[in-house]
Amino acid sequence: MDAPVKYRNMWTQVVIVICTLGIYVIYWYYKTAEELQDLARDDKANPALWTILLFVPFGALYSHYKYAELWEKVSYEKLNRWILWILWIVFSPAVWFIVQTELNKRATWNIPGGPATPPPVQP
Repeated sequence: MDAPVKYRNMWTQVVIVICTLGIYVIYWYYKTAEELQDLARDDKANPALWTILLFVPFGALYSHYKYAELWEKVSYEKLNRWILWILWIVFSPAVWFIVQTELNKRATWNIPGGPATPPPVQP
């Protein structure tokens, strides 16, 4: 069974981002990177370092690539890491929506009344 994933309401997140003047996005990035690391069972992934690199010139590019690489490992939609990386650069709210939507699906698998099993993995 997958590691627990927290369900996060998208509209609530938008309000929190506005109220915190964007600081919540940094927290969200770190927490979801940790969840992805747990789902992928990747001990080499380093969400704390990736979050710090967001503040380093050109470090954010590397950080977003590593996040996208980890996402590619756990995504049921098998979204290519390069597409996700380019989305980070061009329109990051799209990545937020894509990642959070799938994590919310995984979170509902762990609650009573949610689907019993994940969707089948496509080859």
